[in-house]
Amino acid sequence: MKAIVFSEQGSTEVLRYTDVPEPTFDANEVLVKVETCAVNFLDIHARRNRPEIAAKLSRGDTPHILGSDIAGTIAEVGDTSCGVTVGTRVVLAPCIPCGVCSDCHRGAENLCDTQELIGFQTNGGYAEYVKVPAQNAIQIPETLSFINAAAMPIAYLTAWHMLMTRAQLRPGEDVLILGVGGGVGSAGLQIAKLTGARVLATASSDEKLARAREMGADITINYKDIDFSEVVLDATDGRGVDVVLEHVGAATWEQSIASLAKNGRLVSCGVTTGNIGTINIRKLYQKQLTVMGSALGTVTELRTLVHLAAQEKLEPIIDRTLPLHRAGEAHSLLENRQNFGKVILVNA
Repeated sequence: MKAIVFSEQGSTEVLRYTDVPEPTFDANEVLVKVETCAVNFLDIHARRNRPEIAAKLSRGDTPHILGSDIAGTIAEVGDTSCGVTVGTRVVLAPCIPCGVCSDCHRGAENLCDTQELIGFQTNGGYAEYVKVPAQNAIQIPETLSFINAAAMPIAYLTAWHMLMTRAQLRPGEDVLILGVGGGVGSAGLQIAKLTGARVLATASSDEKLARAREMGADITINYKDIDFSEVVLDATDGRGVDVVLEHVGAATWEQSIASLAKNGRLVSCGVTTGNIGTINIRKLYQKQLTVMGSALGTVTELRTLVHLAAQEKLEPIIDRTLPLHRAGEAHSLLENRQNFGKVILVNA
């Protein structure tokens, strides 16, 4: 089969489009014919410098195939696979949990200490076929395209878990969405508007902010021009917002904290600009703020998102589609922040 692989970390030049053997799969697994696979920033970090990938490559587990956001059809099933049949249209839950720990048993598999991410610890969807546990294959209706389905597992699942499960966003609240042009940001904007919140959004260009306003953003801020917390406080008459969706990290941390209202909740899922952020503890307790982390989401939440997308209550934002062999170009688009929404790789 054809796949995008790499055997050493580095620039996009390390990505090769080549022939590799089809995956062999066990009795509890299925083989999926990949129709579409979305590109995530984690793919870029994995390709460039993530130590987990470096360790995998150093063990001789090469080449590696990226891709966590996968949609396609079941091509073959193992002997004990149940609930899916050959030809079923599916989207894949991105995390493979252990299935036996207390977190898994209570339906919080995104907290499993030994979970693996498809395309990170395992080979992923930058290929014509991928193998996964049968439990990871979630059936999708004909009304949901493979392109839209592939946009959902990482970005929409992450944004949903952040806003709805962790922050418990409510109608009428004010929410600040950072980096609205990215996958998580654009997903967060849609989810917040569906919930009935007022959305303030930041981005690095006026073009992206115009797109955000078309999607329903109420107030937009070019973070390159100004301290966005000043605009937030001005727009809320000094009150601040109820929720901040934070996925940038060190570069925006202090402004994000400063943007919160009393009893405000900051929920963070990423650190693309650095791991360490400082906080004024006195303001934390005086304003009774809540700071929480969030990582991906559960299969139950993903099924909810598939249902909403099938009803067209959520419509994934797609920047563009590219053929699989142009994965390097897709990486460059994300690295240079030239996308608004998801970039999807498509098998011809």
